[in-house]
Order: sequence, then structure tokens, then C-alpha cells
Amino acid sequence: MVTVYKQLGEEKIEELVDRFYDYVDKDSRMRFLFPEDLTETRLKQKLFQIQFLGGPNLYNERFGHPMLKMRHMPFKVTEEARDAWLDNMSKAMDDVKLPSDIKEHIYKRYEITANAMVNSR
Repeated sequence: MVTVYKQLGEEKIEELVDRFYDYVDKDSRMRFLFPEDLTETRLKQKLFQIQFLGGPNLYNERFGHPMLKMRHMPFKVTEEARDAWLDNMSKAMDDVKLPSDIKEHIYKRYEITANAMVNSR
């Protein structure tokens, strides 16, 4: 099976994450969830996405198991923030011109994960 990671490559995934955080930085629906300086957040997300999309376990090697639910518990993740996350990722995927079949595939995975992170109304 060819992974999304192999189809896109590391550079494209990193470009996607950077574009995503360009949107996040300007989105009041979710900006409050992140530190002022997004440098480390971008790095962690790049390593996570590489791993999430079928690449090497770079995030695990550097930071341990992602434990997404636990890592997000200290933050007030609302349905609005979830929707903002998905909106911004969708725009970023369009900006970096992901093929529609890949976008659809990973967007479904992002929806499942984003729904699981909601912990507040």
C-alpha cells in the first residue's frame, strides 16, 4: 500500500503545515489555543503529520506517543475551534494543491480526529 506520505513527500507535508498555521495565526476562532510564537508548534505538527500520514515515526522518536486526547485536555477545544481547524486545514490543502482524492481521504481522517478533540461547549 502506498501511503499518503509516499505520495506527497515530506516537503509537501511541511508546506501544508506551514500554510495551515498561516491561517491559524489569523483565526480568532482558534488562535487562543496556541502560543504566541508558533515555531515549535509548527515543528511538532510537521513531525506528527509526517507520522500520521504514513511516514517515519519522527514525532514518537522526539516527543513520545502523541496521546492526542490527553495533550489537548488542558485546552478548551470547542466545536467552533474544531470547525476552524478543519476549515483552515481544508484551505491549506487547496493552497498546496493536494490531489482531490488525497485531500478527501485525509480530510476524513482529520474529521474523526478533530471530533475526538472537542472537550468543551
